[in-house]
Amino acid sequence: MATQRKHLVRDFNRHITCSICRGYLIKPTAVTECLHTFCKSCIVQHFEESNECPECGIQVHETNPLEMLRLDKTLEEIIFKLVPGLRDKEEQQESEFWRKNKLKSNGEDGPRAKKPCLSDEEEDDGKGGDYHRSDPQIAICLDCLRNNGQSGESIVKGLMKKFIRCSTRVTVGTIKKFLCVKLKMPSSYELDVLCNGEIMGKDHTLEFIYRTRWRLQGESAYPMVLEYRPRIDFG
Repeated sequence: MATQRKHLVRDFNRHITCSICRGYLIKPTAVTECLHTFCKSCIVQHFEESNECPECGIQVHETNPLEMLRLDKTLEEIIFKLVPGLRDKEEQQESEFWRKNKLKSNGEDGPRAKKPCLSDEEEDDGKGGDYHRSDPQIAICLDCLRNNGQSGESIVKGLMKKFIRCSTRVTVGTIKKFLCVKLKMPSSYELDVLCNGEIMGKDHTLEFIYRTRWRLQGESAYPMVLEYRPRIDFG
């Protein structure tokens, strides 16, 4: 009777490591054009200098390759199960980062604001739901970009209360849903959300945007400002 070979973690390394940093994939993010996967922070930093996939060299997008990135939650869970202690290590580093930046769940930094329901299943009725209260929190300002030359249905109004506090895990896609509800627009209405003038992808979390975009403003620049406008199709 043949004995079954025991697999080691290193047997799967080529599937669970990032070719950019050579470490285990952290928040594995796939390029939708070629399906090559990298750490989220690694591929975003790469796209600061190039719009080509670092693995195969294919041009991902002519102007905004970040739009072609998708988080792979299934692969993330597989990696955490394969590599003992990796999840705890990442959670510890994340908590330490937010502690240093004074973005605690019960902190008083930034304007006081009602905590919105920003879960993916949000119905804005205030009933039940997981509000991610145990997550690190961040205060943000949702500012409406001036409507240049737009009229009629294309005009987007500003929020009456533009300062909110929510989980750092909230995504841009959820922020867009929140805006549509608050501005009484159809859920199918297309919005762009920008940070420092750059369009953010729908899967980007507030934590990620703060680390890679907003923190460049300096520690005194708080709360983080996200701007929104009707989506512009660049063709």
